[in-house]
Amino acid sequence: MDKTYTILGAIFICVSIILGAFGTHGLKNILTLSEMGSFEVGVRYQIYHGIVLLILGLNAKKISLNSFIIGGFSTGIILFSGSIYLLSIDRAIGIDCSFLGPVTPVGGGTLITTWILLIIKIARSNERY
Repeated sequence: MDKTYTILGAIFICVSIILGAFGTHGLKNILTLSEMGSFEVGVRYQIYHGIVLLILGLNAKKISLNSFIIGGFSTGIILFSGSIYLLSIDRAIGIDCSFLGPVTPVGGGTLITTWILLIIKIARSNERY
């Protein structure tokens, strides 16, 4: 087990549940359906990748993990989901966050790149699964 991956995964999952509940109950009468849908995408991607980090952490002995994977998933979550959260609520909070528009695909690209690195890492591993 790798505590860093496991704890970070659990934190991302916990925060996504909190944000999901806040979005559903606290923002439902404030955000438009489109904004709410975007917010939910951010929550969904955050929880998915938090689960991945948790699973990787619990199975760290089987895969020789490196900092690129934990850094990639963490950075991707923050850039992708974080920018979506802010872009979704910017009208409601009265702050123009449109400058964050290009950050979302950078975060998505970071997640995709990290998945590719993980696939390569697993493919090169001699461990039997």
